[in-house]
Amino acid sequence: MIYAIGDIHGQKTQMDRALALIGADGGTGAEVVFVGDYTDRGPDTRGVIDALIAGVEAGRNWTVLRGNHDRMFTRFVRDGVIDDPQIASGKGWLHPALGGRDTLRSYGVTLPDTDAEIRDPGLVEEIAKEARAKVPETHLDFLESRPLWHRAEAAIFVHAGIRPGIEMADQEEDDLIWIRNGWLEDTRDHGSMVVHGHTALDHPAHHGNRINIDGGAGYGRPLVPVHFDGSDWHTVHEAGRSLLWPSAE
Repeated sequence: MIYAIGDIHGQKTQMDRALALIGADGGTGAEVVFVGDYTDRGPDTRGVIDALIAGVEAGRNWTVLRGNHDRMFTRFVRDGVIDDPQIASGKGWLHPALGGRDTLRSYGVTLPDTDAEIRDPGLVEEIAKEARAKVPETHLDFLESRPLWHRAEAAIFVHAGIRPGIEMADQEEDDLIWIRNGWLEDTRDHGSMVVHGHTALDHPAHHGNRINIDGGAGYGRPLVPVHFDGSDWHTVHEAGRSLLWPSAE
């Protein structure tokens, strides 16, 4: 029996609710996999990471994976990097659409009052310098040390997905945390169910060979945990479990 939680994106209240649902359904000792993207867009990235660290240090049966937004956050604080070649739009981490500014605000970092993308090199370095002073080293170390994938209960858990046809040991980090093209449309059997997030939907969806559990919490939608009982997948709600049927595609 295993549970999984999709992209949290700074939504600490939604994270607490999801964990409470899991606790009511399977007990506080239930195995939980978090598939990454704890940062950006929501108001309380700091609170989310504090809670994850506390849970892991307390010995909770949690596996905490790393997502692309988590990597963007740590790269910015460490090195002032705002761009990633995987972002097709060319937007940087300090663009409002990426949500990095929401993460920095949760740590008390001062930001200009503007809706425009921040790209001025001097301003970027000034913000990064303040971030290095205010973001705890323990938060950066925690995110940087997270595994990229996890295998359990006949499933592979990963942030974005996998490169089809490639053994897990040979998968590349950029694919595991960023992939969409060549993955979302692939219908082949991957040997195990692949449970992932990264591509926001309105609700978790079962696609036969993969399950996308990013229900759009980063855009204000509920964070819905999923559960595997050894044979079937379910979503978990206040009223109990609902069978997660494969969609007709």
